[in-house]
Amino acid sequence: MSENHFDVLIIGAGLSGIGAAYHFQKKCPGKSYAILEARRAIGGTWDLFRYPGIRSDSDMHTLGFNFKPWTEQKAIADGPAILKYVRDVATENDIEQNIRFDHKVVRSSWDSAQARWSVEVETGGKTETLTCNLMHVCSGYYKYDKGYTPEFKGATEFAGQIIHPQHWPEGLDYSGKKVVVIGSGATAMTLVPAMTDKAELVTMLQRSPTYVVSRPAEDKLANRLRKWLPNKLAYGITRWHNVLLQLLFFNMARRRPEKVKERLIGMVKEELGEDYDVEKHFTPSYNPWDQRLCLVPDGDLFEALKSKQATVVTDLIEAFTKTGIKLKSGDTIDADIIVTATGLDLQFVGGMELIVDDRKMVANELINYKGCMVSDVPNMISVFGYTNASWTLRADLISEYMCRLVNLMDRENYVEARPVANGVEAADDFLDFSSGYVQRALARFPKRGSKKPWVLDQNYAKDILLMRHVAIDDGALLFRRAHQTIADIAPVPVAAE
Repeated sequence: MSENHFDVLIIGAGLSGIGAAYHFQKKCPGKSYAILEARRAIGGTWDLFRYPGIRSDSDMHTLGFNFKPWTEQKAIADGPAILKYVRDVATENDIEQNIRFDHKVVRSSWDSAQARWSVEVETGGKTETLTCNLMHVCSGYYKYDKGYTPEFKGATEFAGQIIHPQHWPEGLDYSGKKVVVIGSGATAMTLVPAMTDKAELVTMLQRSPTYVVSRPAEDKLANRLRKWLPNKLAYGITRWHNVLLQLLFFNMARRRPEKVKERLIGMVKEELGEDYDVEKHFTPSYNPWDQRLCLVPDGDLFEALKSKQATVVTDLIEAFTKTGIKLKSGDTIDADIIVTATGLDLQFVGGMELIVDDRKMVANELINYKGCMVSDVPNMISVFGYTNASWTLRADLISEYMCRLVNLMDRENYVEARPVANGVEAADDFLDFSSGYVQRALARFPKRGSKKPWVLDQNYAKDILLMRHVAIDDGALLFRRAHQTIADIAPVPVAAE
């Protein structure tokens, strides 16, 4: 077999890709694989982002892999600790030897006659082609080369530095500087308290408020359990405890949004006191979980606000000026450094071009299948995590499903598995989320279907059953053997459940 042909090609060596490699090695022994990584390092997000205070906004007992216990004291971990965790998994399981760094996938073409993908990569200033039977895309959901930054009037007039968190300058000295962080998402909530260590003043400038929840950085239950139980058992108990709490809170927010909103705002008032204008700065217009909640470990943001080292301004930007920002209200904010924490630029399957039998696939014309495949695209699985829980919960399940699929195809001598949405209408956008970074990108992603298995649940418990136990051969995923043609595998209508 060619050294450039593999049973599976995994795209991306971040959290999802390293996890996928572990599962594949364990559950599909003897099968060949390689990981194609566009950058020159393991870790994905956790290696790319270098801004002050970089951390997870999910607890590591659910963001961690299901096979590798998190044993550090802090459950809300910083970026370097998470990066070490991912790299440790790669080292301990000899995954590194299968990674091809500086391999950026630009185009993947499926050939039904050969029943394989041809994957074109840019590496070392040239283009190479590798082939595989199945492609497992773990490239995340946003562009690594550039974050989203709106056009700000007068930006060229500003005399200081303008920085996007995705491209943080190494060794940036912000000592004694006035810093304005534009945004109210997880990145802004992290940067503001972190930069108060040196800055004269840090201002979080937001167009509108976000729900903010304080949570202890350390998980007392996990730390207690580890004293009495083996790490794996303690991790499993903590993991399920946190998963169930997340599901309970999410479902309650959906059923009784006003009650949950009242409680969330009440908790902020308890942190900041009655004199603080919580209604203006911390009371969103939308319901809880219409956008992702922001987590602040040990209330660090609130502590920074109470100490007057940081402040929040809720207003619209009129223009940048030489010395700062002019607001629509007429007020101004002085700044030496402006950080545009304005979000990510989302893309489907790493932005690669997808071609199936010479037909260029348009993502928004496709329908999502089980949250991991798309209609009419054979032998491709793509990892996309939860909006209401930790990314890795679903990433692990999808990788396990990939292994089940590979083993089934091997046993039955299938060469192709193709989701066919026969009679299924697109019912909705891929994600039911009102966040700006999601809304800007919906046209780049597949749709959701109107009935199972084409719907997309944000429910880990349901997905465990779907991905681990429900039969793979469900009538919507059609299989083909080498001697058959596409016409031989007649579409089967999917029965409503």
